Amino acid sequence: MSNIDVVITGLGATTPLGGDVTSTWDGLLAGASGVRAIEADWVEELQLPVKIGGQLAVDPSEVLPRVQARRMDRCEQVALIAARQAWADAGYREPTDEHTDVDPDRLGVSIGTGVGGPVTLLTQNDLLHQQGLRKVSPLTVPMLMPNGPAAHVGIDLKARAGVHSPASACASGAEGIASGVEMIRSGRADVVIAGGAEACIHPITLAGFAQARTVSTRNDDPASASRPFDANRDGFVLGEGAGVVILERADLAKARGARVYATIAGHGITSDAYHITGNHPEGIGQIAAMRAAMKMAGVTPADVGHVNAHATSTVVGDIGEAAAIRNAVGEHVVVTAPKASLGHLVGGAGAVEGIITILSLYHGLVPATRNLTDLDPRVQLDVVAGEPRKVELTAAISNSFGFGGHNTALLFTPAA
Repeated sequence: MSNIDVVITGLGATTPLGGDVTSTWDGLLAGASGVRAIEADWVEELQLPVKIGGQLAVDPSEVLPRVQARRMDRCEQVALIAARQAWADAGYREPTDEHTDVDPDRLGVSIGTGVGGPVTLLTQNDLLHQQGLRKVSPLTVPMLMPNGPAAHVGIDLKARAGVHSPASACASGAEGIASGVEMIRSGRADVVIAGGAEACIHPITLAGFAQARTVSTRNDDPASASRPFDANRDGFVLGEGAGVVILERADLAKARGARVYATIAGHGITSDAYHITGNHPEGIGQIAAMRAAMKMAGVTPADVGHVNAHATSTVVGDIGEAAAIRNAVGEHVVVTAPKASLGHLVGGAGAVEGIITILSLYHGLVPATRNLTDLDPRVQLDVVAGEPRKVELTAAISNSFGFGGHNTALLFTPAA
């Protein structure tokens, strides 16, 4: 891989805290929660033990034209919304048949998803059984396929250097960004639209997670349900949303006078080869991912002042990651866990939290971890709670780990 510097010039997101990056960031700093009761008939009809979720603050139907939205799965909708925001934030104009700000042959897409379009799959299956073949949409397959979010973004923004869709469970969004960096460093592209998206709040996903006993059942107090690193945590909260960044060759960004949020100086991608749902008890894959990111960036653990933890609020997972962070980076790091406010956005989590890490670096401000009132004594880290903390950072890491033993660490440094 070449030594080409890659920078972030645009940010886009739609999350349970807000319909864009600004509202999401402001919500985090204010200690707001995007978790609320799910208002759907099936919650009571099926008597599910989980009745809460991190649902989008702004529904895609309020942003996309009705005809366009109906032809896309919700996961595809949120990816397109976030991508368009990031594209505009980077200072690029909407492409037309007559004009593109970036040569399409030098523009790539890398947007991951953990699950894809299960809501479309299950809805269309119900229609088939209840009303027959004629009621099944001819767009069923394009709406359910996991490469759909990346494909729609590639078509919309006219990207021809390659469209990729990593599927690495909860590490998918972060891996989407890392893969985008590799596209640029390998010489395949100059600009890449990268990130992750997910929208799978549905009876079957909630039921499956509930049966696995990995989700919180604090239905009477949704805002307090997600409690990363807290001694009284009882599981994660399923959320939905998307995060997208514009990755760009540093020299080209400088030449066009683009605003640069940060440099993505390193990334580490590893696998545990241990268990389909549980992380390795010694955290070997997580540690290796963080170390690989630091090695690629040419920094030492002492240089890393902040870690945005994957920290989902599960009983076992949070403890394992805390130990891995201490082992790989050290006790000095300032840590935060945004899933306390957002819920777990699955394939969108790594991208949205990557954006949060970028903004922490850019503004010198680390958001507090909501609901952290009693730090688990086994979490021997400086986790920000109560109020955001001002910090001066020279490097920050964002962790994302997923079922199957997927581990991705992204390392950001300030813009040169």
